[in-house]
Amino acid sequence: MKIRLDTRPAVLFSAMFVVAMIVLMPMRLVLSLVGLGDAGLSARAVSGPVWFARLSEAHVGDLDLGDIRARLSPWQLLLGRVRLDLASIGAISPGPGNPAPLKGAISTSRHSFGIDGMTASVPSGAVFAPLPITRIDLDDVSVRFDNGDCAAAEGRIKAQLSGAVAGIPLTQGMSGVVRCLGGALLVPLVSQAGTETVTLRISGNGRYRATLAIQSPDPSVAQKLTLVGFQQSDAGYALSVEGQF
Repeated sequence: MKIRLDTRPAVLFSAMFVVAMIVLMPMRLVLSLVGLGDAGLSARAVSGPVWFARLSEAHVGDLDLGDIRARLSPWQLLLGRVRLDLASIGAISPGPGNPAPLKGAISTSRHSFGIDGMTASVPSGAVFAPLPITRIDLDDVSVRFDNGDCAAAEGRIKAQLSGAVAGIPLTQGMSGVVRCLGGALLVPLVSQAGTETVTLRISGNGRYRATLAIQSPDPSVAQKLTLVGFQQSDAGYALSVEGQF
């Protein structure tokens, strides 16, 4: 039995040509077309097609992501969204003392942008200076901004700090669960002792404000904090910085 195709050869050829173009489209072109560069994603080099690409020395703003593998999700295209599944290349196996390899996704559409199920350990460098934050650990974090406002957020974030401030050691780290508040992404981080906090607010345009607050009943510590720029507040003595990812 023969099956007759009603589709005209020209239409069939055009459809096959479009599919072939999408399959073979270089990832660097897609990143430019969907505006992920405007969202802060960059790389020293981008190689490979959309289904199996490599981003060498990738960054989000000034945050170093290392070398990552990127793949375009075909199913999200049917919903009008561009989703890039990301994974670290040559990452160290997770374990005690080892940073978690990056795994998750970045998604964008006409009116929204966000990350999906992101787990990673990212060195922060001097992004939050003079706050002594050295690393940000994400644990299954999902965030979505709609029309510039935070619409949904879930997952846990931990910040690693180094050194001491006014004689108070800050090496134990702080953690908290992300949420949306007033159109911004709120990341409230608290130390195990509960006497040190970092409150990070991130807007849809990548602007952020990070505040480190320290509580101490010792007048000498309060005096030292004041000398290095901390100001008294309801949360203790606080120091804030603002910037752009």
